[in-house]
Amino acid sequence: MLLELLCILVFGSIIFVWGVRYSNIKDEFKHFNLPNWLRDLVGIFKFAFAIMLLNDNHKIVFIGAIGIAILMFAALFTHIRLKSPFHRMLPSCSLLCACLIIIYLSTGLITDTA
Repeated sequence: MLLELLCILVFGSIIFVWGVRYSNIKDEFKHFNLPNWLRDLVGIFKFAFAIMLLNDNHKIVFIGAIGIAILMFAALFTHIRLKSPFHRMLPSCSLLCACLIIIYLSTGLITDTA
């Protein structure tokens, strides 16, 4: 139950931020002087990994969570490197923590079914 809720939460967050609030993403990448191609590539990966979170196969959920966790770690590292205020780091930190919990929970389910 917790695994499904976290997967839906992470999926919804990514869809909301990268879909509904895409103009904010564009502004943030511009503010950090990151290229448009990188923004587009990150977006493609985030959508792909987020869709994986909704799969019934726990191995695919695991891969999706690992992918988002890596992207969130990179986002958090970028915020730290550029000395962003904590409130700007909070979303990437929260999604990273949620993905780490998903990874932990899905790993247990993978080993239980093996």
